[in-house]
Amino acid sequence: MIKICLRKKSRLDSLLVYINVVFPAEWKERGTGEVKLLRHKIKNTVRVVMRRDKTFKICANHFVTPWMELKPICGSDRAWVWSVLADYADEQLKPELLAIRFANAENASVWKEAFEKAKKIVGSECEIYAGKNDMDEKHVESDSEPSSDVSYSESTDNEEQAKKQTGNESLKIRNNEIETTKNEQDMDKVSKELEDLQVQDAEEK
Repeated sequence: MIKICLRKKSRLDSLLVYINVVFPAEWKERGTGEVKLLRHKIKNTVRVVMRRDKTFKICANHFVTPWMELKPICGSDRAWVWSVLADYADEQLKPELLAIRFANAENASVWKEAFEKAKKIVGSECEIYAGKNDMDEKHVESDSEPSSDVSYSESTDNEEQAKKQTGNESLKIRNNEIETTKNEQDMDKVSKELEDLQVQDAEEK
């Protein structure tokens, strides 16, 4: 497994999760620590893994998919937000909205670049998304570009577990795309109704 590690420069780097089961909905800090992108050297899956500082308990553990999108948080140049269908750090698997906040804009930029690189690897080399089968015959090429904030190393992982987890997530992604499309259609319908009401009010006046 090739490990892309964003080295923490400050204890202020933190992961947050959006809680919408309470009213009003709120952001809750899940932990602070070191966040990593771990690439499986055979399956070419990539996971986001983060452990809490001091306790080393995992507070984030989910697969990267080609459709994930990092979005900046308004008013901040050092934080990103993205959605996942399931994070395995939780006892109960469910869709979640996650945000990560770095100590500075430089770290945030390095994370963005590494995340986008991971998406390309998964989309072009992972057999689940790219449809490639001869994974055992492939050679993994590590990036030779120097960086002060990104390091690479190798380790092993449970291949069967990774295949099962990524397979389940692939199915959930398809279901989520259908649900997202339906939600967008509902939003368009509501917007159209509001526009019609505004037109009627204007005519009455």
